[in-house]
Amino acid sequence: MKDKEQIVDNWLPRYTGVPLDQFGEHVLLTNFGGYVNIFSRMTGAPVVGMDRPMPSCTHDGITMLNFGMGSPNAATIMDLLSAISPKAVLFLGKCGGLKRKNQLGDLILPIAAIRGEGTSDDYLPPQVPALPAFALQRAVSTMIRDLALDYWTGTVYTTNRRVWEHDEAFKERLRAMRCMAIDMETATIFAAGFANRIPCGALLLVSDQPMIPEGVKTEASDARVSADYVDNHINVGIEALKLIRRNGKSVRHLRFDE
Repeated sequence: MKDKEQIVDNWLPRYTGVPLDQFGEHVLLTNFGGYVNIFSRMTGAPVVGMDRPMPSCTHDGITMLNFGMGSPNAATIMDLLSAISPKAVLFLGKCGGLKRKNQLGDLILPIAAIRGEGTSDDYLPPQVPALPAFALQRAVSTMIRDLALDYWTGTVYTTNRRVWEHDEAFKERLRAMRCMAIDMETATIFAAGFANRIPCGALLLVSDQPMIPEGVKTEASDARVSADYVDNHINVGIEALKLIRRNGKSVRHLRFDE
């Protein structure tokens, strides 16, 4: 295999166990296996590729896919999805809320992500901000309000560092950057999505409050968040993609080449 097209055409089925023509045109991304299982329960569609690195489930033209944790995996899936040129990709991720006003279960619709992970430097110069497709985020915002819900908006800091909650200097940097949330994937998805000409966005669920010791995620606290809020998180994502499909308008950036 010599060129990128040949590689991704071969590797997307290899990583997922799904032939290219069986993916939906609209994609929900997650980095938690439980999300795919819940999507399967909600739709009645089977999970495919449990023996592969990236299991997925497809129903009614929408594929939910678990790409795993961290920015390298996020970059990989955005490269591989170029094989099917999806009409819209929405990342449903969990994040740490960095503001006192953030509560567990809150939704955050990021307007930008700070590229602290390093992976995105292979896709865009460091000076280029990581931005979602505006029209996609607007559709998500509309659907959240149509469902009588609410959300915060702001900037997400994306890091490759998983264990930092003990580091006061790092937390002071986050305060100085006035970030709304922190995660490990959003900036990479935005940057690698843009580089691959894939319109992408994100809707994040506040799963912990890592700036305070009692707010650091534990197995028990994460289980409570998943039980109480994940069904709703997924439902918003499904309905937002259905809204985009009904409107019939592209949510791509106006010009990917500039």
